[in-house]
Amino acid sequence: MDDDLATQFEANRRRLQSVAYRMLGSITEAEDAVQETWMRLDRSDAERIENLGGWLTTGFSRVCLGVLRARRTRPEEPMPGDEPDPVQSGPEDEAVLADTLGPALLMVLDTLGPAERLAFVLHDLFAVPFEDIARIVDRTPAAARQLASRARRRIQGIDEAHPRDRQRQQEIVEAFLAASRRGELETLISLLDPDAVLRADQAAVRSAAANQDRGAPRLAPELRGRQAVANALSGQAAAAQVALIDGLPGAVWAPGGRPRAIFAFRVVGDVITEIEIVTEPAVVKALQVELLTS
Repeated sequence: MDDDLATQFEANRRRLQSVAYRMLGSITEAEDAVQETWMRLDRSDAERIENLGGWLTTGFSRVCLGVLRARRTRPEEPMPGDEPDPVQSGPEDEAVLADTLGPALLMVLDTLGPAERLAFVLHDLFAVPFEDIARIVDRTPAAARQLASRARRRIQGIDEAHPRDRQRQQEIVEAFLAASRRGELETLISLLDPDAVLRADQAAVRSAAANQDRGAPRLAPELRGRQAVANALSGQAAAAQVALIDGLPGAVWAPGGRPRAIFAFRVVGDVITEIEIVTEPAVVKALQVELLTS
């Protein structure tokens, strides 16, 4: 691969990871999507690409759309005709909406169909024109606008009494870390959803395998079920600190104040549904981490 093209891709990596995280709601899946985009670029005729940024946005968004459709648990609602948008809003209103949602955004996005989610994230959060979004979702620009508008109306209609409470989430994460340090298996199980998932990136899996004699957890790219997750993490987290990871309560291993490993939690109600362990330096660096005092 031409060094100049590789340099240009790396210059776009952080933006792609940011978009992918909000598109997919998973750090490890976001990194996989970015890597898949890189491989597609590597296999392409790069000399014929006139606008690398546009090519990356289109190709990468199609990768994310494929992931969303593959894991979809409910069908998308049928699209009506290209109706006029009943809620008139300008770019300023859309930006305010996106900013106001803050950490609750990922949970709300989970209620949307794949095309709606993609259109909202690309347009409202990253200012991609509807003409470009239309080509990605194979719709007209008017239909792409309607997808984003419908997503926006759903988000605006979420009852403000029910967004996830960050303080409660933080308490659950703190309780989980404390139980993990003390090896309290039953407490860990009680804090996990029955279908809880533990994901770890390749760097974390390799590091854990190489440090089994030092008490590292037995990790796999994915473990499912609260018993398996609790078994893997019981007696761990000795050096983990509570932190905000892109605005959401999680944990981090940060020797000397420098994040080296990220533990991202998804909390629904009073239980943890997902935990992601990320140690790939480029991904850790791309995340916004704020250490908290528990």
